[in-house]
Amino acid sequence: MTSPFPASAGPIRILVVEDEEPIQVLVQHNLEAAGFRVEVAADAETALERMAEAPPHLAILDWMLPGMSGLDLCRHMRGEGAYRHIPVIMLTAKGEEEHRVRGLEMGADDYLPKPFSPRELTARVTNLLRRSYPELQEEVLTAGELRLFPAQHRVLYGDREIHLGPTEFRLLQFLMTHPGQVFERGQLLDRLWGPYAEVEERTVDVHIRRLRRALDPVAPRDLVQTVRGAGYRFNAS
Repeated sequence: MTSPFPASAGPIRILVVEDEEPIQVLVQHNLEAAGFRVEVAADAETALERMAEAPPHLAILDWMLPGMSGLDLCRHMRGEGAYRHIPVIMLTAKGEEEHRVRGLEMGADDYLPKPFSPRELTARVTNLLRRSYPELQEEVLTAGELRLFPAQHRVLYGDREIHLGPTEFRLLQFLMTHPGQVFERGQLLDRLWGPYAEVEERTVDVHIRRLRRALDPVAPRDLVQTVRGAGYRFNAS
């Protein structure tokens, strides 16, 4: 089975934090069969090391882990800027409503009690990724006459093609998937370069200027707006 996301998005990385080996193997096998790249950790400490090396697109956390619990790991992730945006699915044998609510209150995005269907888990992973990262999807992004084709790496305004470098393309793609939302330079750095990239914030300004230079001769000049003292946003109106 191939990934539900285009090849141009690159490998979608899933971190599974589970101390029961049979469940590790079951989850890893099914998610890899669905086209995802899967890493496994048996405890929260190892999971944090994995995330420090390369933050995953999504984390699946078992509630009961040796040492720090999956619930506490989720709470830690929500309090850590570098991991705050990573969507989380909780796996647990605790099926009572109070436990589901507690997990969601700690920042989990979804909840799946054991025993679970591998097909359901894969479907929940795919749906949560689509909600959390609309920029990964194959669908054409449109804003008026501006159209961005993720899989083809093309941008058109009307019938005129706009040629963008790889970084400017990713920047426009990200902004178009979050129309009207203001992003600080640091947030754009984290989402486009990764939280551990040794890149200065003014690098964002450079790529914004390049993006505008490419858009301005063809498209309206206020598509990418500067919000004084706050950052940048895409104006879809």
